[in-house]
Amino acid sequence: MKKFDHSSIKTLGDLKKAGWKSQSVKEEIRANLIGRIKSREPLFKGIQGYEKTVIPQIINALLAKHDFILLGLRGQAKTKILRQLSTLLDEFVPIIDGTELRENPLHPQTSNAKQIVAEMADNTPISWITRDVRYAEKLATPDTNVSDLIGDIDPIKAASNKLSLSDEKAINFGLIPRSNRGIFAINELPDLQPRIQVALLNIMQERDIQIRGFSLRVPIDVLMVFSANPEDYTNRGNIITPLKDRIDAQIITHYPKDREVGVGITQDQAWEMRGDLVKIKVPYAYREVIEQVAIEARKSEYIDQKSGVSARMSISAMEMVISAAETRAIRNEESETTLRLTDLYHMTPALTGKLELVYEGEMEGPANVARHLIGKAILNIYTQYFPDPSKKLKDKSKKSEYAQIQDWFSSGNRIDLHEYDSDEDYRAELNKVEGLNGLIAKHLNIPGVEATLFMDMALEAMHQHSLLSKNDLDQDVQYSDMMDSLLGGLSASEEDIDEDLY
Repeated sequence: MKKFDHSSIKTLGDLKKAGWKSQSVKEEIRANLIGRIKSREPLFKGIQGYEKTVIPQIINALLAKHDFILLGLRGQAKTKILRQLSTLLDEFVPIIDGTELRENPLHPQTSNAKQIVAEMADNTPISWITRDVRYAEKLATPDTNVSDLIGDIDPIKAASNKLSLSDEKAINFGLIPRSNRGIFAINELPDLQPRIQVALLNIMQERDIQIRGFSLRVPIDVLMVFSANPEDYTNRGNIITPLKDRIDAQIITHYPKDREVGVGITQDQAWEMRGDLVKIKVPYAYREVIEQVAIEARKSEYIDQKSGVSARMSISAMEMVISAAETRAIRNEESETTLRLTDLYHMTPALTGKLELVYEGEMEGPANVARHLIGKAILNIYTQYFPDPSKKLKDKSKKSEYAQIQDWFSSGNRIDLHEYDSDEDYRAELNKVEGLNGLIAKHLNIPGVEATLFMDMALEAMHQHSLLSKNDLDQDVQYSDMMDSLLGGLSASEEDIDEDLY
């Protein structure tokens, strides 16, 4: 669209002389989208993983001048995408100054606007509005009514101005008419009661609004877009069939199809840079663990899969573990630190509130389910870099790479990892375990400081496969030999029995 010096165009006559041409909202979006495609500019900023699925479908719908609905589980960037549609509108558009419905100076729609143009002709005052104010949205709730969305007759306005109730000047317009010449989004569409959805039929098909039983009709120029969760179709409400039929395109969103995309989304959205007080290093393997937790949750038998696992969970989890590392660094007066295994379990509160559990999950308890998922994620990522501790060697004459570590623990040794240990003390405790450093060095060529990141993960992976015992003692983690732990438990039970006997 040709750009105009809107500061110098203040009347309808000025607009005509400048050569401004009128077009509908959908034509305007289509023209700007074509320009964006030609220039290879990204259509949506901060949206990852949809490049070959959702985004091409949205492009096709907009080029076809379609209203559409984004259908997907929670946390799939539906609202974020809809809000960015406003970037496809012209930067400024003219309206007849003082009109309620932001009317087109060349094509007035209401009788009031037509009267102004008829009386003032080329002297009709105009103003310019930005693209930001041309986007509006409404979260559908059961208490939403027709007057909120469409409008209603105001008998007091009619009486005070001596107007007929069928006069459009007696109308209090709702949100959709006030979005004329813009984009209107309804989030969670199935939550609208069926009778309210019926009120949208005229807008979707005839592109006008009708108030109550009066014959008055006002044409509306608006792109209608929606979002919905598939769960809503059965649990909270339905989209009525006539409305489904009038929505031109249904576009299915999804969670990241691979871990790397999820890592990128979390890295882009999470608040990681906390200022100059403490610098927190986040190793890529730990980013993978946090994203893997979401992946494990999306296939866990403890989680209600119909409800979904939001990408917001990974973002909150990342922020929680960074806060744990930040707390430790502040206590130890360290200017920088690196995430460690004890930090990862601090994501538990970020998981428990975002996971919908089935009966089996409720029986386990939210915190236990969260810790179970974290443990599985750590094991999954660890085995991407190192041999699986549970795999038996085909060549029986060879010893497992974990044998030396197990032997050290079976000799009665143990280590205690304290949450608030300095990085130096933490490394020193891990270095006590014979064979642990050698295992890391054999598979990864990394400095000693970075090797620490995988040393505690190796111990956790061995614990996940019941090769080591692990005790969580408030803010400490203790690893010891599995057999000693079992025998210790038996001894404690025998003492209890003796005390009861005597």
